[in-house]
Amino acid sequence: MGKKRIMLPVEEVDISAVKYENEVIKAPHLTGFLLKLFVKIIEAPLLGSLIVYLMKKENRMVELLRNTVIPEAPMFKPEFPPQEPEPGVIIMEEDGKPEDRVESALKCLPHYDPASLWNADSSPFRYWKIRDYAHAYRSRLATPSMVAEHFISVMEEFRNKKPPAPLLVSFDAEDLRKQAAASTQRFQEGNPLSILDGIFVAIKDDIDCLPHPSKGATIWMHEVRPVEKDAVSVSRLRSCGVIFVGKANMHELGLGTSGNNPNYGTTRNPHAPERYTGGSSSGPAALVASGLCSAALGTDGGGSVRIPSSLCGVVGLKTTYGRTSMIGSICDSGTVEIIGPIASMVEDVMLVYAAILGSSPADRICSKPAPPCLPNLSSSESLNVMGTLRLGKYTQWFNDVYSTDISDKCEDVLNMLSKNHGCKVTEIIIPELNEMRNAHIVSIGSESVSSLNPHCYDGKISKMTLDTRTNLALFRTFAASDYVAAQCLRRRLMYYHMEIFKNVDIIVTPTTGMTAPIISPSALKFGESNLQVGGYLMRFVVAANLLGLPAISVPVGYDKQGLPIGLQLIGRPWGEASILRLASAVEELCGEPKKKPAQFYDILKVK
Repeated sequence: MGKKRIMLPVEEVDISAVKYENEVIKAPHLTGFLLKLFVKIIEAPLLGSLIVYLMKKENRMVELLRNTVIPEAPMFKPEFPPQEPEPGVIIMEEDGKPEDRVESALKCLPHYDPASLWNADSSPFRYWKIRDYAHAYRSRLATPSMVAEHFISVMEEFRNKKPPAPLLVSFDAEDLRKQAAASTQRFQEGNPLSILDGIFVAIKDDIDCLPHPSKGATIWMHEVRPVEKDAVSVSRLRSCGVIFVGKANMHELGLGTSGNNPNYGTTRNPHAPERYTGGSSSGPAALVASGLCSAALGTDGGGSVRIPSSLCGVVGLKTTYGRTSMIGSICDSGTVEIIGPIASMVEDVMLVYAAILGSSPADRICSKPAPPCLPNLSSSESLNVMGTLRLGKYTQWFNDVYSTDISDKCEDVLNMLSKNHGCKVTEIIIPELNEMRNAHIVSIGSESVSSLNPHCYDGKISKMTLDTRTNLALFRTFAASDYVAAQCLRRRLMYYHMEIFKNVDIIVTPTTGMTAPIISPSALKFGESNLQVGGYLMRFVVAANLLGLPAISVPVGYDKQGLPIGLQLIGRPWGEASILRLASAVEELCGEPKKKPAQFYDILKVK
C-alpha cells in the first residue's frame, strides 16, 4: 500500500525550507515501428492500463495526486485578486472598435523613421515591421497585390518540397488575391482601414477563419465541425483590413510540443531546417520567422505560442486568461488556453494584440478583468517606469536547462537590464513546481479528452496520429479525483504566485529548457513520442497556463549552434503592459546583430 502524503495548508508552508527538485521524466523515446507497437499495446484494455499506470507511478503522478491530502478547495478556473493599475500606460477601450484600439496602440510606439526602407542594403538583417509595410503602401513603393503575388510564388515552391514541409495546411490563392485587391483599392482611394490594412497574417488551424476549414491539423475535424463564421479574434482583425493568408500548420490538435505532423508534413525551423519549430503553433511561428507574414495568431494551452516563438527567434504573447476571446476556436471551453499573437518584434505584437483583445461576455462576468492597457513607449515616463520594475528570478529553476548557453544568455540580459535601466533582480522561491506540472497536465489532458471523447467513440481515434493517441491513452486514465486534486493544487500555486507578486513585478525565466531539437528521419512518417524533450520545452511555461498569467517570449540571441534562445517574462494578472514594456527594452538591448534565418523570404521587396 502507498503511504498517504499530507500537505500543510498553504499559509503554513515555510518557503525558506523549500528544496528545488530537478525535473526527471521517465518515458521511452519512440518513433517508427516501435511507436506503432507501443500505441497498440497501451490501447489494449488491460495491458495498456497497467503500463500507463506504471509510467504514471514512476513519474510520481500517483503520489502527487491520488496519495496526497490537499487541504485547499479546488479552483476550477483562474481567480485573481484585485490588481493595482500599471503606471505609464494608455487604456484600451474593450468595447470599442478594433481599428480605434489599433490607432491608440500606434500612439504608444516610439517615433518611426521610414528611412530604413531605403537603407536596407547597408544595414544588418532585420525583419520588415508592420509600419514598414504601411509606409511602403502609402508611398506607392509596393501594393498589397504585389506582395500577395510574391507570397503565392513562395507557396508554389513549398508545394514541391520533398519531404513535405508545409507552412499552411489550407491555402486559397484566389481568395488571397481578392483580399489583396480590396486592400490595394483602399490605399489607392486613400482610405486604409488601419495601420494593419494590407498586413499579411496567418491563422493557426484550430481558429476559425473563413473560407477555410478548421481541421486542427487532423484529417477529419472539418467533417464534424463545419466553420460558419470567423472566430471573434479573426473578425476583429478583418475589420482592421488584415489579409489572411490561410490556415497554418500545427501539431495535431495541439497535443504536442515539437510541431511534428505526419498528416500534412512537419514544418521545419527556418533557422535550421533539420530541426523542429516547436509546437503546437509550429506553422504560425515559422511563417513569421521566414518573413512571409508580419504576424500570426496561435493558441497557447501549454506554451504553444511561446515555445515555437522561442525556437524560431520571434516574439510570442500569451495573454491573461480571459483577456482575449476563445469563441470560434476548436478548444474554446478549456481553462488553460488562450489565443495570442506571434510577430517578429514587440511593437507588432502590440498592434495585433490591441486589435484582438476583449473578453467574452462569460469571462467578463466571472473574471472581472481590469481595463486592458498598453505601455506608452513614446512617453519619456516609460524609461522612469522601467527603472522601477522588480524582476523575480528563481536561480535553481532558471539554471535547470539542457545547455548553459541558454541560462548564460538569459543571465546576460538580466545584467544588461540592471545596468542600463536600473531594474532590480530579486531572488524568489516557487514551491511545488512538480505539483504544478502534474496539475497542468491533468487539467489540459482531462479537458482535451472531454472535448474529443465523442469523436473517439465515433471511430475517429483511428484517424489520429500515433503520438496524439499516446497522449490520449494517458489522459483517459485520469480520474475525476485527479482533476479535482489538480484544481486544489491550482489554488495553492495561485497563492504562492500572488505572494511573490507582492515583492516583484515580473518573473523571469528562459522560455524553454533547450533550443530547437533535431527531427529524427524516422519521425516524419509516423510521428514521435519524446516526453523528455517535451519536458525541457515546457519546463518554464506551464505556470502561465495553469494560473492564467500573462507571459511573453522575446528573442535574446543564439546558442553555439546558432539556434535562437528566448527569454520569458511572466506578469501578474492583467499585467500585459508591464511585460510588453520590459520585452521592448529587452529587444532593444538584444537587437543587433540579428541572424538571418536560413529560410527567409523578402516578400515586400522595396529595395
